[in-house]
Amino acid sequence: MFDKTYDASDIEPRIRGVWDEANAFAAGAGAGRDADPYCIVIPPPNVTGSLHMGHALNNTLQDILIRYNRMLGKDVLWQPGTDHAGIATQMVVERQLAAEGNMTRREMGREAFLERVWEWKAQSGGTIKAQLDRLGASCDWSRERFTMDEGLSDAVLTVFVRLFKQGLIYRDKRLVNWDPALLTAISDLEVESREIRGELVHFRYPLADATFDPENPATYIVVATTRPETMLGDTAVAVHPEDERYQALIGRDVVLPLVGRRIPIVGDHYSDPEKGSGAVKITPAHDFNDFEVGKRHKLRLINIFDEQAAVRLDGNDDFLEGLDAAALAALIEALEGKDRYEARKRVNAMMEEGSFIEKVEPNVHQVPYGDRSGVAVEPFLTDQWYVNAKRLAEPAIEAVREGRTKFVPENWAKTYYDWMENIQPWCVSRQLWWGHQIPAWYGPDGKIFVERSEEDVRRSAEIHYGSSIAFAERTEALAAWEISEEGTTVLYREEDVLDTWFSSALWPFSTLGWPERTPELRKYYPTSVLSTGFDIIFFWVARMMMMGLHFLNREPFETVYIHALVRDEKGAKMSKSKGNVVDPLELMDEFGADALRFTLAALAVQGRDVKIAKARVQGYRNFATKLWNAVRFADMNECRLAPGFDPAAAETTLARWILTEAARAEAEVARHIEAYRFNDAAAAVYRFTWNTFCDWYLELAKPVLMGPNGPEKTELRAATAAVVDVILKILHPFMPFLTEELWAATAEASGTQRKTLLVHAPWPAGGPVDDSAASEINFVVDLVATVRSVRAETNVPASIEADIVLVGADASVEEWAERHAPAIKRLARAKAVTLAGFAPPNSAQAVVGDVVVCLPLAGLVDIDAERARLTKEVGRLEKELGKIDGRLNNERFLEKADADTIDEQRQKRDETSVRLEKMRAAIGRLEPAL
Repeated sequence: MFDKTYDASDIEPRIRGVWDEANAFAAGAGAGRDADPYCIVIPPPNVTGSLHMGHALNNTLQDILIRYNRMLGKDVLWQPGTDHAGIATQMVVERQLAAEGNMTRREMGREAFLERVWEWKAQSGGTIKAQLDRLGASCDWSRERFTMDEGLSDAVLTVFVRLFKQGLIYRDKRLVNWDPALLTAISDLEVESREIRGELVHFRYPLADATFDPENPATYIVVATTRPETMLGDTAVAVHPEDERYQALIGRDVVLPLVGRRIPIVGDHYSDPEKGSGAVKITPAHDFNDFEVGKRHKLRLINIFDEQAAVRLDGNDDFLEGLDAAALAALIEALEGKDRYEARKRVNAMMEEGSFIEKVEPNVHQVPYGDRSGVAVEPFLTDQWYVNAKRLAEPAIEAVREGRTKFVPENWAKTYYDWMENIQPWCVSRQLWWGHQIPAWYGPDGKIFVERSEEDVRRSAEIHYGSSIAFAERTEALAAWEISEEGTTVLYREEDVLDTWFSSALWPFSTLGWPERTPELRKYYPTSVLSTGFDIIFFWVARMMMMGLHFLNREPFETVYIHALVRDEKGAKMSKSKGNVVDPLELMDEFGADALRFTLAALAVQGRDVKIAKARVQGYRNFATKLWNAVRFADMNECRLAPGFDPAAAETTLARWILTEAARAEAEVARHIEAYRFNDAAAAVYRFTWNTFCDWYLELAKPVLMGPNGPEKTELRAATAAVVDVILKILHPFMPFLTEELWAATAEASGTQRKTLLVHAPWPAGGPVDDSAASEINFVVDLVATVRSVRAETNVPASIEADIVLVGADASVEEWAERHAPAIKRLARAKAVTLAGFAPPNSAQAVVGDVVVCLPLAGLVDIDAERARLTKEVGRLEKELGKIDGRLNNERFLEKADADTIDEQRQKRDETSVRLEKMRAAIGRLEPAL
């Protein structure tokens, strides 16, 4: 009936087919009428994406919650979908075009290029879905959404237009992260910081109304910079208002070298008196901190770069204002059109020539780079569309403060508050073609029309201009404005698209049909839980909170569970450059999805990163094999489902014990899942399955199950089958494929018909708890385990049987010892189990409950030699512990070592300490033998 070996590669795809055929994951599948709703919206992976270890962790944890709540009888929806991933997808298709030798997107034109992107999406967009299927994700794929499908696009239009008309979306000139290679603004999440070895150049800025003398510090002020080229756009020098060195200079001007522009010295707390000279150059158009200083002091904004980060001075009115362009001809000629790095060299050379450089120091500093283009990001002053995030954030902050949405672990709420209380305007425009095109149209008088459609714009524009309206591309419209023909006004549409995070912010309600009031929206919103990584609390979680509260007046989820990062087995962050990326698909190929899922759950400790190791996955594959073999053994011994079996009426102590422990395990697993303590839940089901059921119960039950027929055997067979059902149910959220297979196989072996698939079976409703039976059998288990441990520590050969003497046993223990003596002797390799009033001579001792357990060692081991061996091992461990403590108490080590190395040393110390205590205890057990 059962195959001899467990084969995940055969079972998993077959079980997936069973689920698909039964439409097992449809919203509400398996739920009764009026069942409570339970909903999770999947964090939409990029449509360009492939399953990585972060996806595997997050989707495993979500699936555990989904499967558990489905088994509780709730009306469950796990809403899947994918994100259009603006920059990522556009780059993939552009690279594809280049590799094929085709036209660039600009040569193709917008419409033709977008057709090509949609074609690529149709061909490649299903990869991530297939991989999530492979993982066992029980999403309702019939409801799959895409951030650019018709319904979600309608939601995006509705939100943008409403926010604009409410004054919460506007156009403004501010600094953005600008990618000079992709020619678009990018979000902070698309920026990675790299450590760069550069230079810190100290410039002398001459004081106005003083004769500059490089030998006389009283005639200039020193500022230091890692970006000399940006000095062309400086509009101030800042000093700390309480810095006595410069207080007399605040309000005076300096003359900007090379340029001749007079700029003020301002007092601002941004300047740190302890860093460098204490004075800093302020370039509001090319530095985010300087931009804020500029706002406080109403400084000019001078952008000296074009979109490709090349110097643009000629014809730059902002730069030339108040200056003599003719006098700057040589400067302009030397720098015009040069990229920022070449400009840096030339500016330094010219400053050196004018004696304006005091010194140059090597400097290691962080530089932001675009994570996709690989070029340094430029803080760039440009017109963009913004959302008034500060207004929208206020109710979202209160929702968490008042406990309507809770963070787990709760310390992440502080991160949420820190970001939300210091929130800046949200730049939502991107200079791309793939995405939701902003629904804004421009007229010749600067009027902006924001509507859902061209027809709505036409009506508004006709009223505004009192003429007929025509639409054209931007260049054609600008040309028409030059002609100014009467009778028709030409408008053009905004070419930019919306930030991908804008549509993602609507995900919890747009996927349920909003702006329509659909039955799904009424039932499943607000959703129950959001599971996500800490790195997108601000980019995604906070924005969903803002949008959900603003448009539906309800928080989008009750709980936000923040999972940790997945690292390699040494705790290092995975990266292709390090060559330490662990591929979940490869692990599933080798060990099966269930083994990977259980590993990730077992390692998902709240607040601690997951260190994934191949050996751990292999270990949990072995766990699956252990269960397979145990159920196969039970089947071979005819442990079959008995329809009339009532666990509460069980009579044998062993049956009552295992049924009690099963009920306790079920309650423990449920309690931990509901507290999002996935590692504790996994540990509980593992401990009960492997240790309690396989290692102890089946071993204790073997003589009966393999013995003559009788009432005790009949009851133990039925109890075994009942407990196997409990194991399959409580393990199902973690290992769905294996358990679904065994659920069907055990029923088939019993000649019975299951009422449902396991995925829809009810969670165990508790069970009989017999504390007396539990105490009795647990004493036997603890006694055997202790004897085995003492034998191992004192080097008693496995082939030798040793006597067990119990000292201080009360009447109950005496009765238990007598009743279970055959099992104790068999499992503990004992000749006899006897009772005594005192410990025999030459015996090792340990305590179980209130009883002293003695093993007479005379004739079994050389006690003096054993003591010497243990003493030597204690010395070795003490020496090792001293070395570890030396490192952990060394300030230089703690300063230089990374966090992972320090954690590794602390873990090693804990393991060594435990081993040392065991060795000392073993010596202590030998002392009575003197």
